[in-house]
Amino acid sequence: MVNKFFGLAEKQTNIKTEFIAGATTFLTMAYIIFVNPAILSTTGMDKQALIATTCIVSGISTLAVGIFGQAPIAMAPGMGLNAFFAYTLVLTHKVNWETALGIVFLGGLFFFILTILGLRKKLVEAIPSGLISAIAVGIGLFITFIGLVKLGVVVHNEATLVAAGHLTTTVLIGLCGLIVMVFLEIRKIKGSLLIGIALSTVLAGLLGYLQKPSQLVSFDINIMAVAFRLDILAALKWSLFGSIFSLMFMNMFDSIGTLVACCNEAKMIDKDNKIQGLDRLLAIDALSTMFGAVFGTSTTTSYIESAAGIEEGGRSGLTAVVTGILLMLAVLFVPVVGIVPEYATAPALIMVGLFMMKEVRKIDFGNMEEAFPSFIIMVMIALSYSISTGLAFGFLSFTLIKLIAGKAREVRPTMWLIAVLSLLFLTIDKLANVVEYFKVTN
Repeated sequence: MVNKFFGLAEKQTNIKTEFIAGATTFLTMAYIIFVNPAILSTTGMDKQALIATTCIVSGISTLAVGIFGQAPIAMAPGMGLNAFFAYTLVLTHKVNWETALGIVFLGGLFFFILTILGLRKKLVEAIPSGLISAIAVGIGLFITFIGLVKLGVVVHNEATLVAAGHLTTTVLIGLCGLIVMVFLEIRKIKGSLLIGIALSTVLAGLLGYLQKPSQLVSFDINIMAVAFRLDILAALKWSLFGSIFSLMFMNMFDSIGTLVACCNEAKMIDKDNKIQGLDRLLAIDALSTMFGAVFGTSTTTSYIESAAGIEEGGRSGLTAVVTGILLMLAVLFVPVVGIVPEYATAPALIMVGLFMMKEVRKIDFGNMEEAFPSFIIMVMIALSYSISTGLAFGFLSFTLIKLIAGKAREVRPTMWLIAVLSLLFLTIDKLANVVEYFKVTN
């Protein structure tokens, strides 16, 4: 029954592979259970309630993707999006967190309307194939950088921004896991990432670098301190339109970038080179954001860590179902989940980055009209630490180059819309200053 429902035979996979893939995705993204509450709690939201909400929203959203979207994609509150919620909306602009949740809900609602109208799908399909490959490579570099930072190989430096870190014991433990992953990949052994994570965790325990959890299971689950507290009416102000648009844009291109990259890796492409079931996935993405806002968390989006499970062979919705169940169970086993250190999961992100780099072969570097915007996308995603920012710069440069080259007619109308949205995204925070300037001069 499971085989038939998820089409495992057609996708050349099996239950064992899907379970390993789902567990791998869970382990590589489990950090969100701790990081998201840590960020959002700076706004005054209850941290314990946020831990439970993060698990519940992530689990249910991921289950929805697996069952209804039939894709090996996980969803959870997005990194960067949660930072925008906490540090920009609440702490900088002094919007209370209840109103900020209303802004998140409206962003998801507008996102859903765009999906129903088919505009989001057209946005994805208007992007040239070379740029799509660049998105995958850029995201690969991005998560490699995240992995290197989490491992401690790359550290902050005041003079040079980043530098090589010291070879501490924890770094060496992580590197051992990385070497194991590489060796198992050479041997074509399935589950290499999961085995590497497990080995690093065991090694850390043997060397005394893991603390025993205070308890194995916690049934103290209460989300009412943050759930159903959103204020949509307060968010319906013209002064907050820029914030709604910024969140919508960030979510749109973060999810588009992730879905394009992961669905290509998962071979979810039809004969016309289009993503299968894209409409459903985009709709689930939007509904998950609205659902998350109701239950008290920031914008929910597709997770690039899904690529780790896909690389382990995950090809169907069963991978997402396994990840979703583990996320739901994590609400009970938060003390146990916390045992796995980030330097143990970091090597998996580095390996996924390596795997995604192969898309670079599909970019025509002999054609400057494709090569330059592709290069900008790859570099800016990684160096700006933002998928949406990298895409905005890349899409703008693509249309500008076509315009300068006298080939504007080669650009699809939808791509021009993407360029306009990109420009708005990059300048939205300056528009208020421009309006104020004209008011003063007049």
